[in-house]
Amino acid sequence: MTKAEIVSEIAVKTGIEKVAIQAIIEEFMGVVKEHMAQGENVYLRGFGSFIIKRRAEKIGRNISKNTSVVVPAHNIPAFKPAKPFMEEVKKRVK
Repeated sequence: MTKAEIVSEIAVKTGIEKVAIQAIIEEFMGVVKEHMAQGENVYLRGFGSFIIKRRAEKIGRNISKNTSVVVPAHNIPAFKPAKPFMEEVKKRVK
């Protein structure tokens, strides 16, 4: 499912114009990105959490040059679904 499909489905279900739905979704994603960039987790009760995971420094390999490379410690965004979300998916997807 794409963002455009989500916008269309919400517009049909709510009767709100697609342009307004698009603006709301864009703003929501912007707020989530902004706060995660500041190091904050975003919690949506019943849906899930957008969290920041810390990856430790490690030694990697550059296979083409056969050398070792130090991959510095860094943060990555992740999504952790809430229990009700996971239960709904398990129930419907088999």
